[in-house]
Amino acid sequence: MEKSIHPILNAIVPLIEGIAQTFGKNCEIVLHNFCDGKSSIIAIENGHVTGRSVGSPMTEAGLKAVQKGNVQDNIINYTAKTTDGRVLKSSTMPIKDESGRVIGLLCINFDMSTLIVAQNAINEIMQVQDSNEVKNNHYAANNVNDVLTNIVTNTINALGKPVAYMNKDEKVHIVKRLDDQGAFLIKGAIDYVAKVLCVSRYTIYNYLDEIRVYDQ
Repeated sequence: MEKSIHPILNAIVPLIEGIAQTFGKNCEIVLHNFCDGKSSIIAIENGHVTGRSVGSPMTEAGLKAVQKGNVQDNIINYTAKTTDGRVLKSSTMPIKDESGRVIGLLCINFDMSTLIVAQNAINEIMQVQDSNEVKNNHYAANNVNDVLTNIVTNTINALGKPVAYMNKDEKVHIVKRLDDQGAFLIKGAIDYVAKVLCVSRYTIYNYLDEIRVYDQ
């Protein structure tokens, strides 16, 4: 069997383990050999993903593609399913010799099942009310502090960036928007906005001075 393996494929075999270890146990890396006229796996890591091992044949779909000559170009990021229903993100890349003849395939099959479960859980947690409903609820504010909180929250949400990732110009923009809405006429607004923007109350005063000098 070793005599029928092309030197190019032999050179790739040591890479299979390294690629698999880089992407973890959910990532199956497979190297197929075409040189002996048969399609068989000569190297595989994390074979538990599809239940295959060295010596196993290609899938039926893969064999049909080879027979039709549809393996000349990379096929990247297509989806497939295992027999037990797990979802795979797969890529198939032909390996060619010096003359351009396909001598093998490098295949990657990443089991996305646990990520899909996690994504669904995150999406569920992050569900919020429709923005129109939220705005309507603000009219039911019980006191001045609620009004201030709502104004600040809406203004920050309109920027579309978490405070932790805002630069100075963006924070100045937030302060200007709040000033335009009269937020700083509310008692305690300076301290509250400073706390939300993670700056000192003196920084808020400086921002206001910059804004008002510029607007004059």
